[in-house]
Amino acid sequence: MAGLNVDDVKVSLQKFGLYDYVVFVLMLLSCVMIGVYFGFLKKKAKKGEAEADYLVGNRQMKIIPVSLSLIASFISGISLLGTPTEIYLYGVQYMYIVGGVISMGFIMMYFYLPVFHNLKLTSTYQYLQTRFDRRMRLFGSILFTLATMAWLPIVIYVPALAFNQVTGINVHLITPIVCVICIFYTCVGGLKAVVWTDVVQTILMFGAMLLIIIKGTLDVGGLSVVIERAKASGRIEGPDLRFDMTTRHNIYSCVIGGVVYWLKTNAVSQNMIQRYLSLPTLASAKKALWTFIFGTLVLLALCCYSGLLIYAKYYDCDPLTTKLAKAKDQLLPLLVMDTLGDFPGLPGLFVAGVFSAALSSLSTGLNSMSAVVLEDFFKPFSNRPLSEKQTIIMRAVVAIFGAICVVLVLVVEKLGSVLQLSMSLGSVSNGPLLGIFTLGVLIPWANGTGAIVGGTIGLLVMIWVCLKAQLAIATGELAFDLKPVDTQGCSYHFIASEPMSMLAINTTSLSIDATPVEPEFALYHISYLWYTTMGALITIIIAVIVSLIVGPNKPDEMNPNLFSPFIQRILVRRRIAAHNQLEMATGGIKEIIQ
Repeated sequence: MAGLNVDDVKVSLQKFGLYDYVVFVLMLLSCVMIGVYFGFLKKKAKKGEAEADYLVGNRQMKIIPVSLSLIASFISGISLLGTPTEIYLYGVQYMYIVGGVISMGFIMMYFYLPVFHNLKLTSTYQYLQTRFDRRMRLFGSILFTLATMAWLPIVIYVPALAFNQVTGINVHLITPIVCVICIFYTCVGGLKAVVWTDVVQTILMFGAMLLIIIKGTLDVGGLSVVIERAKASGRIEGPDLRFDMTTRHNIYSCVIGGVVYWLKTNAVSQNMIQRYLSLPTLASAKKALWTFIFGTLVLLALCCYSGLLIYAKYYDCDPLTTKLAKAKDQLLPLLVMDTLGDFPGLPGLFVAGVFSAALSSLSTGLNSMSAVVLEDFFKPFSNRPLSEKQTIIMRAVVAIFGAICVVLVLVVEKLGSVLQLSMSLGSVSNGPLLGIFTLGVLIPWANGTGAIVGGTIGLLVMIWVCLKAQLAIATGELAFDLKPVDTQGCSYHFIASEPMSMLAINTTSLSIDATPVEPEFALYHISYLWYTTMGALITIIIAVIVSLIVGPNKPDEMNPNLFSPFIQRILVRRRIAAHNQLEMATGGIKEIIQ
């Protein structure tokens, strides 16, 4: 490449040919056909079962498809492209979050999942009305709606960036086309179409990542070369054992903060719970949970290794400094074109895999939105049954919110680092929502007034923290220590438009490793992994205090089915003890009378 400049190299790597477009289009067509099958060809649900069939697959779904759908829904394009970037820029410290993922599985299995599954819910926010009151149901539903609408445009934008990197096609040309296809199959096919397209998309995701890893490792000289270069640059390191909440990632934030973050996104989120509720029994839901966790850990490991592989490939010519990659989330697509570009169809497979991750997250979000809008916004305020209008409402919600997401992509494009942005925006509502559900399943004496006050204060505090943190990043008050990169081995000409010190500010991938200008501690300097924990704790503490002030619930009068199994056992024992005491007292009175 001697004598070439960086623009020439970019053009030479855009080898997305006919076979690649064929593979990509076939993936989209398969999604359309699955939607057509479940929407028009498969036997229609019986009268009165249309809603349950559309939203939870009549609660008769199978474990493996649901597990694969959970993986596809959770591992969005943000994770697929953002995690390798995180490892490339900051090293493997983030991967110790696997401890939080596994811990989340046990906590969810024993404390949260049994409650929602045994109540046969469609929307998790129905639980809030049953446990607290109507205000809480509306509060939770509004928070979910806002958080989902902030997240979905980012989910769409990320794979469009990848497509732009490998083809040069404008982001705003491909985004509407792909979204219309996703809206179509979600709209006509319901949950069954979403789950089975997710199965296809999950297989594509794993296949694409394995292809890149195997071919890329061979190209750089083998696994030993990848490990040696990563170790030499400090990217492979043991867990940071210092307890400092402002440290970007340490063992405490990854495990403790990570388990709380994953609890919200998996244990009480409508996006995920709706799939567990589509399974016929609690035992099958638990099996799906652990299959999901195993699959997610494998995919995270593949993403982590691909980040190390990117460094091994570009260890002496950093593509971010040279601007060979315009955005940091285009590092993995760059590796793909460099590694697989000469093999017709394989870059198309990768792009199909990344778009599959995005489509699964988008379809899941839209399907969940249809459940929440119908169950929490229409039914509670309707004076007569909606039986004839339910299907129309559910499909209209998918179409309208899908169209809004396409428009919001224009906003997301201006907001910088997509991975950090998605995590930070989600944390605004994640903490308060997890706090409210935790109050519900674990603290019987907490009442609706306490929950609404706690949730509101928690939300306001987290809005302030996230806004201040984003402002601090934009102004350079918060800086980020990157792992070393080099450009000494570049074989093409380039002009670095930003010095490395500025790169440290503008290439954040996850969260907040603060090196503040001011010496004193500031609340918004803490790592993003503590955000959900902070919001949940504020909500719970305020709610308990307010409940005690206004008059707490009487646990003995509460429905035991609304609580986690071990709380249920305590309440039942208390009732038995109270009943026995009453019988003894009654017997004593009878003896005295006689």
